[in-house]
Amino acid sequence: MTAQLIDGKVLSARVREKLVTRIKSSMRPVRLDAVLVGNDRSASIYAENQAKTCAAVGIDYRLHRLPEGATYGDIAGRVLLLNTEEDVRAVMLHLPLPAGVDVERVQSLIAPEKDVEGVNPANIGNVVYGRRSLVPCTALAAVEMIESTGIELRGARVVIIGASNIVGKPIAVLLMRAEATVISTNKFTRELAALTRTADVIVAAAGVVNLIRGDMVKAGAVVVDVGINRVVDADGKSTTVGDVNFAEVSAHAAWISPVPGGVGPMTVAMLLRNTVDAALR
Repeated sequence: MTAQLIDGKVLSARVREKLVTRIKSSMRPVRLDAVLVGNDRSASIYAENQAKTCAAVGIDYRLHRLPEGATYGDIAGRVLLLNTEEDVRAVMLHLPLPAGVDVERVQSLIAPEKDVEGVNPANIGNVVYGRRSLVPCTALAAVEMIESTGIELRGARVVIIGASNIVGKPIAVLLMRAEATVISTNKFTRELAALTRTADVIVAAAGVVNLIRGDMVKAGAVVVDVGINRVVDADGKSTTVGDVNFAEVSAHAAWISPVPGGVGPMTVAMLLRNTVDAALR
């Protein structure tokens, strides 16, 4: 068996096409306000790419830059100001923040109805209770990718490796809401392989290279790799890999997502969709 690819680039392109149609038909402006603190190169590049991605679907992107030495009070003040502005409907916070600034404390200040990354604890709580909410983007991406395979989730056994607050836990809740049987594990789980071999769906989100090997996956399973790990070879070349040994698992699974090109592009697409949802409510 050779697994079919869950192509995040293809799926995200379909999402963006639908968003373009929604924005045009609504005749209402859609805008994303992002806060960026300091001069971190990776964050600045991400913000630039985000601006281009937003423009491509018709979203107005406003970047609010704060200096490297910004304090918690400075950052919190900007977030709270954006909360009060009526023409601001979608807010996100670029990371990293300066040393000593509590990221979760700042994220919790973003108004839940404007929190398009779904990181405010109120939104995560709403996911648990099944209420209308802006769901964490990576969790949404993983679930969308699973559903794209056509698998019947009702009654399916799902093993999730990793239980972070904005990835593993919300994925588990979303799949439980689809009436799947969900087993939450982590990289320290004893006899992990015995559990994954019984799974119809495996979601790997532990941040451990080669955590999931071919002999840990049953024939016909769906495998979504959320892991993002940087590895350096003997020549000093750095590459990005997931938690799943792609070559080995592809020989057993029915579907598998790649890294890169899998959950990453879909996470960006889910951020755009959350932005449109927040703006058009």
